[in-house]
Amino acid sequence: MSYPAALHAEWIKIRSLRSLVGALLAVPLATAGLSLLICGTLGRPTPGSRDFDPVLFSYYGLNFGQLAAIVFGAIAMGGEYKNAGIRISLAAVPNRTLFYAAKLATLGGCVFAVGLVASLISFLGGQALMDQGFGVGISDPGALRAVVGCGCYLALISLLAAGVAAVLRSVTGALSVLVPLFLILPFVVGDMSQGGGAADFLPDRAGQEILLQHPAGALGPWSGTAVLVAWTALAVGAGWWALQRRDA
Repeated sequence: MSYPAALHAEWIKIRSLRSLVGALLAVPLATAGLSLLICGTLGRPTPGSRDFDPVLFSYYGLNFGQLAAIVFGAIAMGGEYKNAGIRISLAAVPNRTLFYAAKLATLGGCVFAVGLVASLISFLGGQALMDQGFGVGISDPGALRAVVGCGCYLALISLLAAGVAAVLRSVTGALSVLVPLFLILPFVVGDMSQGGGAADFLPDRAGQEILLQHPAGALGPWSGTAVLVAWTALAVGAGWWALQRRDA
């Protein structure tokens, strides 16, 4: 099977499975919906706050949208191993590298597309809903970078989830690793290092640097994205190795 045909087959899988469609739609709904809600109700800095970032504030819902992206990536890859479905997929696409590349390209492209839409809605709607004088425009420093960066961030973590699911061959196993990594570990490590240090190099903290209007931490927007890319490449590479070495 050619690469375009493999891509088409993976697209059919995504649009045919309700669990995948639901997880994919949850990405923009959670990201944009919660961001607009928070900006509309709390669209001003806390009195006395000196670190209010109007660009980052537009992406309050990203912490929930990223969970949907993780679930989508884990189901898209881990679901192949349910009821030995991977055997059917590899019978249709015997070249495992081709199969893996087509799956990752399709799911990453889908998440980037919906993530970019959610990002644009979150930013434009969020800034419009903020109290007068606190919002910024798309042409202000860091704004356009954040809009595109949000879509890239969601796509990368969905690929990271797919890589972990390929290693563990289980949706549940992948989520049991990734949910603590994104929701618990950053706070534990951050508290132990007094808010910085190693926590800055975890995938979510590093990747979200691109959403800051004026990053001031150990990592900048592009170096933070590079750290997230490294995490993703490690997971995807491990998933490819597991797919190549293990029996279907």
